[in-house]
Amino acid sequence: MNPILINTLTVLITFIGMEGVAWLAHKYLMHGFLWFLHEDHHHKEHFGFFERNDFFFLIFAIPGIAGLMAGIYFGVTVALYIGIGITLYGFTYFWVHEIFIHQRFKLFRNTESAYFRAIRRAHKIHHKHLGKENGECFGMLWVPFKYFAEAKKAKQV
Repeated sequence: MNPILINTLTVLITFIGMEGVAWLAHKYLMHGFLWFLHEDHHHKEHFGFFERNDFFFLIFAIPGIAGLMAGIYFGVTVALYIGIGITLYGFTYFWVHEIFIHQRFKLFRNTESAYFRAIRRAHKIHHKHLGKENGECFGMLWVPFKYFAEAKKAKQV
């Protein structure tokens, strides 16, 4: 098989798999024993630009960096492309979650896309729970279909 195709598939599969990793980590770690880092993210009042929740960017960057380093410095090709997939997901997460959803930077405020409105709605539902229990919608890019229907309905009104 063509090495370029294998490497591209490795990046793509890793990127897609990271949505599952993010969902599991969000539900069972962030809303579990690491709630003390995530809790401030569920409250409206923030004291400054940064939150304790931002430490997760550092925590989740470690496997991506390790993969990139293993590929670049030790020639482990598959690790390099896994590291690229993880890093691309982290970059996408930053843009979608921090910039588009939470508006840390006032960009992309209005959208005509039903997909992006569904993502915002699902995330809003996630944040209606201020405690770590009874949460829902733990993913970022994959949201339940009912939010797509709501987004389409809201567009028609």
